[in-house]
Amino acid sequence: MHNKESFSFSKKTKLIFIFAFITLFLILYVIRLFSLQILNGDQYRSQSQRISSQVTIIPAQRGEIFDRNANLPMVINTESFAVFVTPAEIPAGKYDTVTAKLASYLGISKAAVDKKIPKNIRRSYTTVQIKSNVSFSVISNIAENKIDLPGVSWGSKPIRNYLHTESLSHIVGYVGDITQEEVTVLYNKGYTNNSIVGKTGIEKQYDALLQGTPGQEMSTVDVHGRIISDTPVVKQPKMGNNLVLTIDSDIQKLVEEALGDRVGASVVLKPSTGEVLAMVSYPYFDSNIFSSDDSGSEYSKLLNDTSKPLINRAVQLSYPPASTFKIIMSAAMLQEDAFPSNKPVECKGIMSYGNHLYHCHVLPPGHGWLDLRNALAQSCDVYYWTIGKDYLGIEKIASYAREFGLGKSAQIDLPSQVAGLVPTAEWKEKRFHERWLGGDTMSCSIGQGYMEATPLQLADMIAMVSNEGKIYKPHLLKEIRDSVTNEIIKEIQPEILTESTIDNFVWKELQEALRYTATDGSAIIPMRNKSVQIAFKTGTAEVDQYKNSKDKNHWHSWLVAYAPYDAPPEDRICVATIVEAVNTWEWWAPYCTNIIIQGIFNNQTYDEAIKTLGFQNLRKAVGRQE
Repeated sequence: MHNKESFSFSKKTKLIFIFAFITLFLILYVIRLFSLQILNGDQYRSQSQRISSQVTIIPAQRGEIFDRNANLPMVINTESFAVFVTPAEIPAGKYDTVTAKLASYLGISKAAVDKKIPKNIRRSYTTVQIKSNVSFSVISNIAENKIDLPGVSWGSKPIRNYLHTESLSHIVGYVGDITQEEVTVLYNKGYTNNSIVGKTGIEKQYDALLQGTPGQEMSTVDVHGRIISDTPVVKQPKMGNNLVLTIDSDIQKLVEEALGDRVGASVVLKPSTGEVLAMVSYPYFDSNIFSSDDSGSEYSKLLNDTSKPLINRAVQLSYPPASTFKIIMSAAMLQEDAFPSNKPVECKGIMSYGNHLYHCHVLPPGHGWLDLRNALAQSCDVYYWTIGKDYLGIEKIASYAREFGLGKSAQIDLPSQVAGLVPTAEWKEKRFHERWLGGDTMSCSIGQGYMEATPLQLADMIAMVSNEGKIYKPHLLKEIRDSVTNEIIKEIQPEILTESTIDNFVWKELQEALRYTATDGSAIIPMRNKSVQIAFKTGTAEVDQYKNSKDKNHWHSWLVAYAPYDAPPEDRICVATIVEAVNTWEWWAPYCTNIIIQGIFNNQTYDEAIKTLGFQNLRKAVGRQE
């Protein structure tokens, strides 16, 4: 009896335990379901969606770029194709065969394809771009042989078509495939390994505005990434913004033709706003070569070209400003009251200092007795050597040079520019471990020696004279516009870059002296103009490597000007032109600048301007002119 009761109790205990276990399991299961579906439901639904969706990026078209009138495109998009590979769709054992065939169709090496598809992603369903800018005929050939190319696909991918290259190439720039280094920097901004990015010029400076917003194609896939749905969800891409530049295409062409095939640069800007109307650097290049199949070899040729066509000489090279620097010297002398402007200095064509003889650009007996106005007009070195060495000194000279914008970035909206150089005694000590000498001051006083400036900086310098103490930040972007509606999103406003503390009387006297240079100076013949009053200063910068050569030109030719002299600043333009010493000497910078001013204010082409000025039968000048 006792055993029977004991057995019954043991059985009941087991049933209770089983029931408790099942109840606890159900409770835990319900809690887990509650956690998955209610508490963390959004998270897991999102994760599930990510796992079951494959997103393909649809590239957006880049915005287009226009000149200041917003009716002449400089660059547009042209339809082209890109070829892709989905590595995991290539059957096992056939990778090398498929990629070798694809490489032959694309005209590239198999190694180039392998580089795009490293071994660690060859079982991935992620689509990899192999080549862009593929012609329709190549795509047709691939399509005809698709059965031999599993995993290979293609799609539309617009390329840039630069309609007006030549001198605009330095301004607009070009685009190219993103590098791995660029992906690392720009990944958080939405860039991918398949992005096209600006490499130079406006294309690079305003890449984020031009990029647009990529679209998406979302397809349902299985756990291995294979597409299992024929109805993808598509989000259309949005084209990038259009950019309207400050460049006037007619003026750009005029400047390009006026400079011709002479190595150098010329800048035209509006002094009252800082808008760059033209910027020409020669030699230039064709931006479209970077979209060609042979872009690599063409780029190598440009890199190895000794004339440096990839360099924008207007902002990326600095030169001795030569006698144009006498504008700054004159302003410093007047503001500091260092020497009376009406007191003459005698120039005998030579000046002795220490153990050296310094020669003015005219032979003895020199210029004779000159006051400030005539010294500037005749560009007398002896006068400015005297002022610099005996009355100003290098520290004051350097201070005023910086006030005029030299020795620091001009802050134009381009991705690469140089600051030039304003030397001081401290700089020389650090750079060469040498003491500053009086001869160094004399050299800097006439814009030689260590002093260096870019053409844009000298355009700013003459703009400060025109504006009587203000330099507006030079800029190339005028407006940002919606690419669909053409609505103006943003209009760039003038911004003061430098505001001088120099007194008004200095500007008035300096303006009058620069106008006197035009009417009574040494450049009357090349700068004669019956229709426009011009204020200007010439300069010829000695180039060290040629100065002892009898058969080579060793002078850069400079001219800086503003016009019309008798107009308010808002109606004027400023021009800075340099023709490098590598050209045959013909003192071309004055002629070039006069042609530009004549064409702009008389609405004339290059041919019409040179005919009006009587320059069509120019003979090459011989010797140094100031």
